[in-house]
Amino acid sequence: MNILNSFFHFSLLRSKIPFSVALILILSSGVYGQKTSTDWLITPVKQKSQIIQGDKYLELNNGLISRRIQITPNTSTTSFKNLSTGEEFIRSVRPEARITINGETYNIGGLYGQKEHAYLLETWIKDFVKKEADFQYTRYESGEVQPHFQWNCQTWASNKKWPTGKHLQLFFTSKIPALKNIEVVVHYEIFDGIPVISKWVTITNLSAEPIKINQVVNEILALVEEESAVIGKPEKMKKPQKIYIENNFAYNNAMRYELSDQGTHWHTDSTYTSQVNYNYETPCVAEVYPNQGVGIELAPTANFKSIRTYELLLDSYDRERNGLARRKMYRTLFPWTTQNPIFMHLVSTDSVQVKNIIDQCAETGYEMVILSFGSGLNMEDDSPENIRKFKVLTDYAHSKGIKLGGYSLFSSRRIDDETDVIDPITGLPNKGAFFGHAPCMASKWGINYIRKIRKFITETGFDLLEHDGPYPGDVCASTSHPGHKGLEDSQWVQMEMQKQLYRDLNAHGVYINAPDWYFLDGSHKIALGYREVNFSLSRAQQKILNRQNIYDGTWDKIPSMGWGFVPLTRYQGGSEDAILEPLSEHLNDYKQLMIQYYGAGVQACYRGPRLYDTEDTKKVVKETIDWYKKYRNILNSDIIHLRRADGRDWDGVMHVDPLLKEKAFVLLYNPLKTNITRKIKLPLYYTGLTKDAKISLHDSLPKTYTLSRDYHTEVEVTIPAEGYIWMVVR
Repeated sequence: MNILNSFFHFSLLRSKIPFSVALILILSSGVYGQKTSTDWLITPVKQKSQIIQGDKYLELNNGLISRRIQITPNTSTTSFKNLSTGEEFIRSVRPEARITINGETYNIGGLYGQKEHAYLLETWIKDFVKKEADFQYTRYESGEVQPHFQWNCQTWASNKKWPTGKHLQLFFTSKIPALKNIEVVVHYEIFDGIPVISKWVTITNLSAEPIKINQVVNEILALVEEESAVIGKPEKMKKPQKIYIENNFAYNNAMRYELSDQGTHWHTDSTYTSQVNYNYETPCVAEVYPNQGVGIELAPTANFKSIRTYELLLDSYDRERNGLARRKMYRTLFPWTTQNPIFMHLVSTDSVQVKNIIDQCAETGYEMVILSFGSGLNMEDDSPENIRKFKVLTDYAHSKGIKLGGYSLFSSRRIDDETDVIDPITGLPNKGAFFGHAPCMASKWGINYIRKIRKFITETGFDLLEHDGPYPGDVCASTSHPGHKGLEDSQWVQMEMQKQLYRDLNAHGVYINAPDWYFLDGSHKIALGYREVNFSLSRAQQKILNRQNIYDGTWDKIPSMGWGFVPLTRYQGGSEDAILEPLSEHLNDYKQLMIQYYGAGVQACYRGPRLYDTEDTKKVVKETIDWYKKYRNILNSDIIHLRRADGRDWDGVMHVDPLLKEKAFVLLYNPLKTNITRKIKLPLYYTGLTKDAKISLHDSLPKTYTLSRDYHTEVEVTIPAEGYIWMVVR
């Protein structure tokens, strides 16, 4: 058996796969008791999720990861393992959660007695003890994963299936008399085919009196550190890189999750006295909680739900592979992010112009009209006349097979002293908000704003909300706003109001563009990331900058999660070389901008009064949309980053999907003023192809190329001056 194992390992290292992947397969070939012979990013995993009950533990396991929770004498996670690599993430036991009620803090579960915190041995666990002051585990329930809100998909989407898996609930009560009627449940979800576990906490007040929930820490993980440094401050040291944590308490307008996350915190561990860092400052404990706390009163019989956390275990340090893992998480667990309707931004609400653009969309294959900022749309006007006008337009759009929606601004505006958020330092509605002045969503005006938005969308039949400046995290010290008590609960309440609006809109099939990271609660699209004044630069500059934005914005997001911008008319100044109107006079630039975005699977806001001005323009638009729809599935698949645009040589991206007929789609651009011929190395590992690839230049007959030992092939191509080419791999 040892000889066979050695031969197997040697063969893998000599095989035609990347060394890192070969190493993963070696590590999982039986050395750690769990054999995973395929790459989950290429081949769907057949094993289903399960809850395993042992003698004194429960284990969530889907063949890719496992999380083992000791339940006697109380609960603590004793193992969190990547089964593909055998890598263990837990070095020390911690309580499963921590809550602060009526000003007192309590652990939910917890085991004690571990003396060495650099690692955890199974033989130690039997000697661990509980503390009577902690909430005690009483029982568990399990079942299937259920949706967190109703999703009614009314547009094209690459995935319309909810994730499947198992849901585990651990129930806790306290022996402290004041807490005897408080029930705490810790929830876990494990999903089929993806190395992710979700976790959150619910609290039910079964007493006759309200309780104050000050804070809830829904996750505590004492993880293996990423690096050892004798001297080094935690903010400058690396956090664990093989676990990616995302939660649904994120905002900030950064267009990236890491900069929007308000809930994940990395702490040091003073009990870990054998760590290398001299001052015990290694960041190696992950906790998830809202910075400002919760601060709400929970009425009798009421239920509270904490932040919801998703933990993705990674098997590599490779940026592309880790990005693909994260993108598959979005596609699988949050399928609404794969919705990607083809839309146009109209700058008018004149009924004649709206109907004209609806007709143009129907004729060219577009699917949605968005009444843009500056168009004159006011959803806050809920008068019968205004609602009647836009219901007529929506009905007309639907009769043509087109969806209609529009823009509304919540934040970055001043309403009045009574409405605006109150600065906790000055006690005044001064410029202490994220955007300077901003209304409080829990003010009388804010509550009415949400009511009006709901009413307008419901009664007009609008299909989309483009929500600019959704709640950006502003705290409010007002004690007179009806939606919150004061400073302490202001952030939690406003955040929940915003998320509930998005969840409700999803139930009605409404698509949501929003510039903050509300994806986990129903928003569909955010900006790729851009500098707005760049759209007043020349068309030549915009083409390169847009390709850079696409390249940079698709490492962590799937194409349908991001939008770009193509101003058809003058935007924030700019000279004649910046605009596309008249469209017929700039057809080459217009078409290439469309190819760049649609070819990346990214919708752009084509903002102006029309999609075409002549029959020639109409033909170009329709042909481009037809091309996009022909290859829509592969163009909405994940991107492999080939070369970033720098204006000096070729640049390009490649879509891959091993489950489609088209395994890859390559787009290459030439910014130079002369034709160029280049040998392009295509990394085809994530296409699932192993020996040969049939590659077609545009729609020509394919040529067969042999893949190298590391799944690459090389293609010689000529790219026209200031132009592009595309290839299909089958």
